[in-house]
Amino acid sequence: MPADDAAPAAEAASAERAAAAIVADEEAAVSLENPNVRARIRRVLPWTLVLAAGIVLLDQGTKFWAEAELELGVGVPVIGELIQWRLIYNPGAAFGIGGDYTWILSLVAALAVVGLAIFVTRLSSIRWAIAAGALFGGAISHLGDRLFREPGFARGEIVDFIDYAGYFIGNVTDIALVLGAIGVVVLSLVGVSPRRPEPREPAPSPE
Repeated sequence: MPADDAAPAAEAASAERAAAAIVADEEAAVSLENPNVRARIRRVLPWTLVLAAGIVLLDQGTKFWAEAELELGVGVPVIGELIQWRLIYNPGAAFGIGGDYTWILSLVAALAVVGLAIFVTRLSSIRWAIAAGALFGGAISHLGDRLFREPGFARGEIVDFIDYAGYFIGNVTDIALVLGAIGVVVLSLVGVSPRRPEPREPAPSPE
């Protein structure tokens, strides 16, 4: 190869190696094999689970209150007619869709819980943990309704009681799921990694 061509080729090869090294460092910074990433996941995970548990307790507690205090189908104004308490039992998904296929919705809910359970154990970003924790808690509470409420196992009806101007009647789980989904979309759009980049532990120095 002529000397005039050798220099640019060497520079190009060096630039490629440098770019590859940067990519490798970025991947290592979020890899589950990185001890620092695993350590941060162990710190973040309990708070994710606490958030999810709080949503389950709040959702089930408000449903218990609604069943005890509200009359089926009768509206109780909260903010005029904009927001009312109105107890209904929903065998389907949002807006009552799929009411004849409750067992399929139960299976979907179970798969969502399993998928989210795996996902939250891989998060080291606080912002992702909040969004995923909201989704996880909502999915667990939703699945609990499907499995254990009347009329039977895997055919349970969802307790809805928050009437939004007659357009939609939902519950606390719906709020958590919507906010969690919005959080996931926003974090994805702005490029926030589910695993916060962490420095690698330095290699032991040779003796």
